[in-house]
Amino acid sequence: MPLGFRGEGITYTARFCGVETPFYFNIKETIKTYIVHGDFDFVVSPLMFSGHSPSKDRDPEVHNLDRRLYPYAETDINVAWAQWAKAGIVVAKICPWLDLDSEDENVRTDSEAILKQQIEWASYLSLKACLLPTPKGNSCANYARCVNQILKGPKNNMQLLLRIPIGMSDNDYSPRSNASVDSWQTWNSFRVLCDHHNLLTIALDIKRVLPPENSLKRWYGEPVDAAILDTDIFLTKARGNTTYLPKRHQKLIADLLDHNKPIIISGIKVPIDAQSAAGSKRHPLRPYLDQVSNVYKQRNPLSERECRELDIRDFLQLPLRPFRNFSSALSYEGQATDSLKYTEYERAICKALLDRVPNEKASFIVTVLVVVGAGRGSLVFASLKAAEITGRKLKVYAVEKNPQTVIALDEVIKANNWVDIVFIVTSDVRYWNAPERADILVSDLLGSFGDNELSPESLDGAQRFLEKDGISIPSSYTSFLQPLTASKSYQIAKARKYILHSESACVVKLYNVARLAPSQQVFTFTHPKWFDKESNERYKKLQFEIPKDTGSAMVHGFAGYFNMTLYKDVCLATEPSTKKPDLFSWFPMFFPLRMPIRVDRGSILEVHFWRCVDSRKVGFLFLFLHFMLLIWIALCNLKQVWYEWCVTSPSSSPIHNCNGRSCWMDL
Repeated sequence: MPLGFRGEGITYTARFCGVETPFYFNIKETIKTYIVHGDFDFVVSPLMFSGHSPSKDRDPEVHNLDRRLYPYAETDINVAWAQWAKAGIVVAKICPWLDLDSEDENVRTDSEAILKQQIEWASYLSLKACLLPTPKGNSCANYARCVNQILKGPKNNMQLLLRIPIGMSDNDYSPRSNASVDSWQTWNSFRVLCDHHNLLTIALDIKRVLPPENSLKRWYGEPVDAAILDTDIFLTKARGNTTYLPKRHQKLIADLLDHNKPIIISGIKVPIDAQSAAGSKRHPLRPYLDQVSNVYKQRNPLSERECRELDIRDFLQLPLRPFRNFSSALSYEGQATDSLKYTEYERAICKALLDRVPNEKASFIVTVLVVVGAGRGSLVFASLKAAEITGRKLKVYAVEKNPQTVIALDEVIKANNWVDIVFIVTSDVRYWNAPERADILVSDLLGSFGDNELSPESLDGAQRFLEKDGISIPSSYTSFLQPLTASKSYQIAKARKYILHSESACVVKLYNVARLAPSQQVFTFTHPKWFDKESNERYKKLQFEIPKDTGSAMVHGFAGYFNMTLYKDVCLATEPSTKKPDLFSWFPMFFPLRMPIRVDRGSILEVHFWRCVDSRKVGFLFLFLHFMLLIWIALCNLKQVWYEWCVTSPSSSPIHNCNGRSCWMDL
C-alpha cells in the first residue's frame, strides 16, 4: 500500500516504495511474496536468468542447457496482463552483468542481444519501465547507441531508468579520499549521446558514503524517477534491535519523497518465497519499509495552496501581457488571497501618509492617492485601511482599464460606502488626464521578473500627474537571475520543437530544479523618474561561479526573480534568499537555453542579458491577411519591449530571442 497521502483525498500525492527482487521463474510468486504479503507497491524483477548467454547456445559442446533458462521467466499465458502492466506493478530489471562497451567481442555482442531481447519482451508485456544497469568503464558510447536505437524505435513508449550510483560504498571509501567519483559525468555523457531523450531517466543508486550537500542538490534538477536503497545502508540500534537510516540518508530520502520519487529497497540477502512470507508474522523486509514510511510521515503536510499548485509544478505558462490582454477573474482572485502582499502595501502606505501629512495637519489636509491598475479593489482597500490606521484623510482615484474588472470594483466601492472617497477611472493610465495632481502613486504592475509586465513604461507615463515631491509605491525594484538545472521544464520546451518555444521566457512554479549558484542582480528601476532622457533599455553581464563541492552540472536555463522596495524599509521579494514563505503572488520566470550548457565545478558561467526597447514590431508576416494595410500601420506604431540573452563561458550559446522573435511585450 502507498506510504501515505500529502493531501486528504488527493490520491496523486501518494508516495510509493518498491523492492528489487532476485530472479524467479514464477512472477505470480514474486507478486504474492512482496506485494500481497510484503505491502510493497511494485517489484523490480529480472525477466531473464542472469547466467544465460546467447553465445552458449551457439556452442555445439553445450547439450544439457536447461531450456527453462532460455530466454525468459514465465510466459504471458500464465500471468494476466493486468499483473504485468497495471499501475506499473512490475518494473523489468535488465541483467546487471551486461557490458556493451567491453573489448571482448563475445561479451559485447551477447550484451547487445540480451538487452534487445529483454526490452522487446518487456514491451510485449506492456510494462511501463525498465531498469538499465550502470555503464561500466570510462566509455559508454556503444551502450548509449543501443539504448538510443530503442528509445527512438517506432513503437517505444517505455521509460528506461539508467542506474546511476551516488556516493561510495564502504568498499570504495578511503579516509584519505576527499570526494567520491562523480557519477554525474557518466550520466551526462550517456544522456547527451541519447540526445536528451525524455524517456531516458535516472534511478539513483544511493551508497553508504554520500557526497557533499551541494553535490546532492544538483540531482533534484535532473530527471530522477526513482531512488534505490540497499539494505546495507540501514543501521541497527543495539537496544531494541530497531532498524534505522543515518541522518543524512533520512534527509535525502525525505527530499526525494517530497519530489515524488519512489523508493526501491534493494540488497535482499536471503531468498523469500510466498509460502514463508504468508506464514510469517512479519515480513522479513518490513523493517526497511517501515523506516522509509517513518521518514515520509515526519515531513510537514502540504498546505491547501501547495496542493492546488501540484498540477502546475514545473509547467511552463506564458506570462501576462497586460497591454495586449486583460487578466482573468481567476488571476485577480488568486492575487487577492495573498494577504502578506497587501499587508506590506498597507504598511508602506501608512509610512508614506505619516511622512506626507504631519499630525497637527491630519484633520484638514486631504491626501490625493492614485491607484494605478486598481483591479478588483485590493490596493484600494489597503490604502483606505492605512488612512484609517494613521488617522489621515484620503481621496482615491482607482484607475483600471479592464472594463470587466471595473464592474466588480464598482460593487466593492458601493458595498463599503466609499462612493464619496473613491473615484473610478476606466482608462489606460498613460492616456488619462488627471483632474488634480497626486501626492501618492500606488501600483501593483510588477511581473515575475520585475519589469516584464512593463511597469517602468506604465509608471513613467503616470508620473506626469504626480507632485514633484510625490511618493511612488513601489519606489524601486531590481530583477535577479540564477542558473538552474531544470530538466523537466527543458523537456517541456524541447518537446514543442519550435524555436519559438525553446527560447520563450515563461512563468514557472519551479520545483524539480537545482539552483547552481546564488542569484545576482540584473536591472534596477526607480520611481519617480524625473529624467525623461533616461532610457528603459538595459544591459548586464553576469559571472556565476559554480561551487567546487557541487561537481559538474548542466545549465538548462535561468530563473528570474525580483526584490521590490515599496517605501523606505518596506520590501517584497521573490528572490529565494530574501523571499518570505507566505508570499505566493508571483512564480519565477524561466529563461531557457535552446541547448543546455555543461559547467564544471569551480568554473565561471558568463551570461549576457539585454532589455531591448524599439518602436518597430516584427509584424510584416501579417501583411497577407485581410486589411493588411491597416494592420501594418497599427503594428508599426506599436512599441515593443523584449529580452535577449546568451552564454559566453565556459562555451558560447546563440543569442536567444533576437529582435523579440519568440517573446515580447507590446506597449
